Amino acid sequence: MGKGEQGVGYLPPNIILVHGEANEMGRLKQKLITQFADSNTKIISPKNFQSVEMYFNSEKMAKTIGRLAEKTPEVGETVSGLLRITIAYSGAFGVLKHRLKQILESVESLPDEESEGPAFRVHERLTVKYESERHISLHWRPDPISNMVSDSVVALVLNISREIPKVAVESEEATKTEEENNKKVEKVIHVLLVSLFGENGKLVISVDGNAS
Repeated sequence: MGKGEQGVGYLPPNIILVHGEANEMGRLKQKLITQFADSNTKIISPKNFQSVEMYFNSEKMAKTIGRLAEKTPEVGETVSGLLRITIAYSGAFGVLKHRLKQILESVESLPDEESEGPAFRVHERLTVKYESERHISLHWRPDPISNMVSDSVVALVLNISREIPKVAVESEEATKTEEENNKKVEKVIHVLLVSLFGENGKLVISVDGNAS
């Protein structure tokens, strides 16, 4: 495909020309402007170290359930409700609460009759519930501050989840090291006794007239 054929059949919103000799890029820019004269394509040829800002429209989708899904909202109508996410977490629920208290000011336990199980509330905005040995759930009404609190809790949960396998491995290694050290001590004592009394030697210890 030659330079004159590049872009034919395509209508990109923006074309940015970089990494070329200035005069050649200028001629290419004019050629592209002529080629895309009937479209809204913008041809940009920035200088070295010149910033180029691009703006894109993004679409966000949300899935509604329960009463929110009973009625289709009109364009521009505000829809609000309780957000809920479930996160994998196999650590102790009390440990999570303790860690949150270290970084957040308000973490209060909720009565079981109110939350139907172990739960606590963070900053009066977000509720953390114990769902099972492997999961917890977060519940909150969306607003900028509550969303920030939920992000903080999620980040901490993921961090703790990464630490749990590491702690388990370190504990196993510590137990293994202790067993190896005990075996070494026994060997040293055995060698010492053999050097003093020989392989068939007998050590007699008398305590209050009782020999062993």
